[in-house]
Amino acid sequence: MTPPLIVSLFLVGVAGSGVAAAPDVARCAPCHRAQTLAQPATSMGRALETVAECQILREHPQLEFRQGPYSYKISRDGDRSIYAVTEGKETLQAPVAWAFGLGSAGQTYVYQWNGAWYESRVSFYRAIGGLDLTMGAASLHPKTLEEAGGRRMSVRDTTDCFGCHATNAIHQGKVQADRLTPGVLCERCHGPAEKHATAVLSGDVRNAGMPKLDMLTTEEMSDFCGQCHRTWSQIATDGPHDINNVRFQPYRLTNSKCYDSADIRIRCTACHDPHHEVEKTPASYDPRCLACHAAGQRAGSADARRPKPCPRATKDCVTCHMPKYELPGSHNLFSDHQIRVVKTGEPYPG
Repeated sequence: MTPPLIVSLFLVGVAGSGVAAAPDVARCAPCHRAQTLAQPATSMGRALETVAECQILREHPQLEFRQGPYSYKISRDGDRSIYAVTEGKETLQAPVAWAFGLGSAGQTYVYQWNGAWYESRVSFYRAIGGLDLTMGAASLHPKTLEEAGGRRMSVRDTTDCFGCHATNAIHQGKVQADRLTPGVLCERCHGPAEKHATAVLSGDVRNAGMPKLDMLTTEEMSDFCGQCHRTWSQIATDGPHDINNVRFQPYRLTNSKCYDSADIRIRCTACHDPHHEVEKTPASYDPRCLACHAAGQRAGSADARRPKPCPRATKDCVTCHMPKYELPGSHNLFSDHQIRVVKTGEPYPG
């Protein structure tokens, strides 16, 4: 019997000791202690993990899945995890290079082969405690072992993915994995901090300036966050225009009847502080809702044109007005950011 062909894929190891040692966090910490203590541990701060530090892969040393003729396995080997797919005769095997996503919903893996990046065809989903097809893979029908292993990522795919899951990942339009810092940390949003930190320490006020993100208008903030969460114009132009856009919060929020591009009370950071984990308790959002929809609004003011207070409830507003939808194949519920009065049986407003 001819032994199975083993196709081995190797990636140069990536140095790093975790987000706690990230240089930009260390630079920012002396003056911004509250933010730097909390932010690296958030889902954003851990949007990308090294395989050695990936908790999911450490806690699940053997993950298996099968679809059609293909069997998948992710096996732990010391600080590495090995991704393998076989159809019984040949086996494609590769060290996992990076883990994308903290796994509150899912976690997808990336590996390299012949200088190209590939997205694993299977991902880990916390709700089922195991592997299933990566979002978008169900509609694809692999004809080769290479296609069964994963989706070959274009240059744009890699820059988009690493650019939104890591800090300082893109240089001269390309991903440089040996220079990036895993996760969305200070400099990913605020820009390079070294010059700022040096100027502050030397008292050089002129050169100490940094972009003031808290001064962004509602529309500017939506576009800023939309760099990774998709802007209204991106989805309006290219879609999707069905339940698959529920993940794109800036687009959904802009479609809300109460959205006002001139009102900072409805911009992204009015409800979400990116330096802390996303609040999961519905009641925590009530003060934000009531800031606009409260009783006693002054006659003749801009507020007077807003919808009246809810006649049915005075708390947990988001449970009714921002319903959750399960995106097919995601094993997760997503809060719809198109704020509205939801009518029983109405179709999803894409």
